[in-house]
Amino acid sequence: MHNSRRKNKNYSYICPSKNDFEFQTNINMANRRDFIKMTSLAVAGGLVGSKLLTSCTPSVKKHIGLQLYSLRDDVKDIGIRPVLETVAKMGYVNLETAGYSDGKIYGLTPAEFKKIVDDLGMKVTSSHVGRNISESEDADMSWWNEAVEAHNTAGMKYMVMPWSPLGGASATMDNVKRYSDYFNKVGLIVAGASMKFGYHNHAFEFEDKIDGVPLYDLLVENTSEHHVMFQLDVYWCKVGGFDPLVYLDKYSKRIQTLHIKDEKAIGASGKFDYKPMFDKFYANGMKDWYVEVEQYISTPQEDVKQSFDYLNNAEYVK
Repeated sequence: MHNSRRKNKNYSYICPSKNDFEFQTNINMANRRDFIKMTSLAVAGGLVGSKLLTSCTPSVKKHIGLQLYSLRDDVKDIGIRPVLETVAKMGYVNLETAGYSDGKIYGLTPAEFKKIVDDLGMKVTSSHVGRNISESEDADMSWWNEAVEAHNTAGMKYMVMPWSPLGGASATMDNVKRYSDYFNKVGLIVAGASMKFGYHNHAFEFEDKIDGVPLYDLLVENTSEHHVMFQLDVYWCKVGGFDPLVYLDKYSKRIQTLHIKDEKAIGASGKFDYKPMFDKFYANGMKDWYVEVEQYISTPQEDVKQSFDYLNNAEYVK
């Protein structure tokens, strides 16, 4: 599905208790001036205490998503449930899967998977799932019908095709039209379950061109705006030689989800200015995006946590 792959200190802040701001005072009623002075101080102290206590109330979590492919080795080694528990503790709230097979998600029934995620305070909203065109259209559509039922049961919003065999020598207009028609048919099935079908790019959709037009543009222009949306991987777009911001402006309604990615952990390379991308994405009326880490600086969990911290501390992320 994919072509490639600092430790943060933990700081704690002890929130003061209300008693720290209450005055335990014996008032000498014989001195009226002292009484007024001390009462004023008590009121001021109470106000400050109330303000500080309010500031210690946990803020609403940001809508930060994670493509679980980022922790694929951990899923294989320790299983999906411990991985989900770890992801929830990090602070992620929005998940995209990459583990569908034969009606199950990471080996669990869709209902079982959904319950685990829901109980951990997260939502699973998207999946990387796909089947390339075979010799039998009936078999292809039957496969998609089963997949749609499973993902609908899991409560997802998007089913995203993570790759297609359109690069290199296959980059012909006939193949673009063939896959565009295929995407339209799949998108119609997915729409019937009140979900959206989408396509996720790598670098070749920008690098490979037909008559000077990138494959990405040709796929957008030859698919139905009603049944096919696009998930822009900002890293692969840039590797392919284009500015993600240009595409977010050009296809403001077709690009409905994002993969936020860097060479390794988010923000580590210093090559990406994510703020204008987020600003434009939000201005386009979109909400769902997912961190994806493919290569690691340290361990998968540490890099996924570092990516969360980087984006959670960014004022432009909602």
